[in-house]
Amino acid sequence: MPPPVDIVKVAIEWPGANAQLIEMDQKRALSSIIREVCDGWSLSGSEQFALRYADGPQLYITEQSRGEIKNGTILRLAISPGRAARQLLERVQSHGIDARLEALKELAKLSADPTFAAEFINMEGIGTLAQLVESGTHSFGEMLAFTLTAFLELMDHGIVSWDLISLSFIKQIAGYVNQPMVDVSILQRSLAILESMVLNSHSLYHRVAQEITVGQLIGHLQVSNQEIQTYAIALINALFLKAPEDRRQEMASTLAQKHLRSIILNHVIRGNRPIKAEMAHQLYVLQVLTFNLLEERMMTKMDQNDQTQRDVIFELRRIAFDGENDPTGTEKRKAMYSKDYKMLGFTNHVNPALDFTQTPPGMLALDNMLYLAKVHQDTYIRIVLENSSREDKHECPFGRCAIELTRMLCEILQVGELPNEGCNDYHPMFFTHDRAWEEFFCVCIQLLNKTWKEMRATAEDFNKVMQVVREQITRALAMKPSSLDQLKNKLRGLNYSEILRLRQSERMSQDDFQSPPIIELRERIQPEILELIKQQRLNRLCEGSCFRKLGNRRRQEKFWFCRLSLNHKMLHYGDLDESPQGEVPFELLSDKIPVSDIKSVVTGKDCPHMKEKSALKQNKEVLELAFSVLYDPDETLNFVAPNKYEYCIWTDGLCALLGREMGSDVTRSDLDTLISMEMKLRLLDLENITIPEAPPPVPKEPSSYNFNYNYS
Repeated sequence: MPPPVDIVKVAIEWPGANAQLIEMDQKRALSSIIREVCDGWSLSGSEQFALRYADGPQLYITEQSRGEIKNGTILRLAISPGRAARQLLERVQSHGIDARLEALKELAKLSADPTFAAEFINMEGIGTLAQLVESGTHSFGEMLAFTLTAFLELMDHGIVSWDLISLSFIKQIAGYVNQPMVDVSILQRSLAILESMVLNSHSLYHRVAQEITVGQLIGHLQVSNQEIQTYAIALINALFLKAPEDRRQEMASTLAQKHLRSIILNHVIRGNRPIKAEMAHQLYVLQVLTFNLLEERMMTKMDQNDQTQRDVIFELRRIAFDGENDPTGTEKRKAMYSKDYKMLGFTNHVNPALDFTQTPPGMLALDNMLYLAKVHQDTYIRIVLENSSREDKHECPFGRCAIELTRMLCEILQVGELPNEGCNDYHPMFFTHDRAWEEFFCVCIQLLNKTWKEMRATAEDFNKVMQVVREQITRALAMKPSSLDQLKNKLRGLNYSEILRLRQSERMSQDDFQSPPIIELRERIQPEILELIKQQRLNRLCEGSCFRKLGNRRRQEKFWFCRLSLNHKMLHYGDLDESPQGEVPFELLSDKIPVSDIKSVVTGKDCPHMKEKSALKQNKEVLELAFSVLYDPDETLNFVAPNKYEYCIWTDGLCALLGREMGSDVTRSDLDTLISMEMKLRLLDLENITIPEAPPPVPKEPSSYNFNYNYS
């Protein structure tokens, strides 16, 4: 029969006596149990005794905490907290150095116990310790270290307000921190006390800030002791966090002048010791507080009447299009400003100031753009001019992208949010450059431009591109690159194709979909999903697409259109004077090919119109979008798709038309996505997974599924 739940079996020790094994009834008063234990050893005055844990922190057991005692716990009979506090306080005030040292040593240990701490504080014990520190009578070595430890432990219980601490005590503690040579244990505890003062009292912040020199704190980062480094950064963070908003920028400038970043990089991050958890947390806090300095600009809207702010936009235009000097003068260029702003990618190209009225990112986006234009001028000009020379529908709008990217980076790095307790997510690369935020933006805007090209995106794909870029950045940051150059290398490996591969791999590796019943269900579902995709592809061919004709040396703005007949028996095509808006009627397409005459579909370098051009560097991109329909008698219909998505839709659709397997990346991705969606819907209705004897009927309108993802 199991023992009652209110009974715990414990051993209780007393120096010089055999341990007592008792069954402690948790319903009995603790004082009654202590009296029984004292009687077992013939000890009188049981009210002067208490029980403590024999192992670990050796905390006192109270009526509130006794429920945590487990079977087999070893306890110790000890003098009561009140009696212990009275004895220690008397010994601390004694004149004997050795007796005082032993008392302070024991006090430093007992002060972590909340029950003892309450008793000692009620006896004005904290005031006694403060007086010992202020007097400086025994301010040396172990005695001072134990005194400071006990003081800090007692204050951390929150029983006494930090506001009661005297100015002379603060000066004494600050003096230990500012001394060039001081015992490590004293320095560590002094830094911790000052940090607690700053964090727990607004009035003490100002007093501590007046006594502590930033230069001396930075000096403590250049030592080999990581504990001292950690406490020094923690105090810097506390001063940063509690500083009034108007002083934070000033403090940041002072820290920059003292080379805080490079000292942390060389002596902490790149030191010979592994970064411990608390140091990682303090580096994370410093990173967050540093980025939070951007919040004011992030939440500031552009003032359209502020000429200084408008001049920044003029400067962006000048750098991109006028070079260093503008001999034609500003007046002559005014008529072209609207066109230039459109080429710069602003949404409001008549008045681009309107683009910066949304917060976030507010003026921070404009700051980033100006930094790129001035510090990385060649990169800025290349991005702007490269996109201005593209077709309108494929240009990557620099202004809009820069603004949205700034907002995204603020979200990823949580600009404006307070640090999370216990979070250690710092990034070493942000300590490698004085303008880490701006450089990070410059790397990411180049990534965005590259990804836009890889996806062959249009304006309609803007949000899809931004989603891919967010994933690229967050995946790269998760790898904790140690420098901005390493970040660039990580991002190069995370191109659009790799993101697609990772997405597919992660979907396939989900444990929930690897059990035999689920695999069998997947196999049952796959044919109907493939049929849905096939019907969608054929529907898209029936809607038709516009293709561009290419000349030998330069781009010719000539177009042609191709679409499949509604009965799937004819491919209709014909030339157009301009890119159409919407579908083109069959009557306007003068040529047609019977589907029954089609022999095969070839792609890439196997296409007749690519064989002589495939070796040319400028045709590499075109080569990836080329496909041809071969039909009787030895004729070809040659295509160059406008983007990767259309390429996959048409090659898969033609394969489906000919009864062949569809194998593009888009189809594989759509297949995995739709199967997962369908399985989740079915599993919601099943407590026990059973495979139906026959698959459910195919929906009549497959186009109701949204296939319009851009995988280009």
